[in-house]
Amino acid sequence: MLVNILWGIETVSAILLIVLILLHSPKGDGIAGIGGASHVFASQKSAEKGLNKLTGIVCAIFILCTFLIGFGIVK
Repeated sequence: MLVNILWGIETVSAILLIVLILLHSPKGDGIAGIGGASHVFASQKSAEKGLNKLTGIVCAIFILCTFLIGFGIVK
């Protein structure tokens, strides 16, 4: 019973982790760094910090569920 709940939590956290990682802004300047256009949209630092924190929390939940199921601690 508890294993099924952990599988559900792990599945939801995996999907959330994929979405959250895709929402992150790219760190490299790419070709936009040539003309200085990379600094135009650099004003949303608090949103990026919140997204980093949320991604870390979801990642910790995913790893915890993986270890609990993988090592057979919860049956």
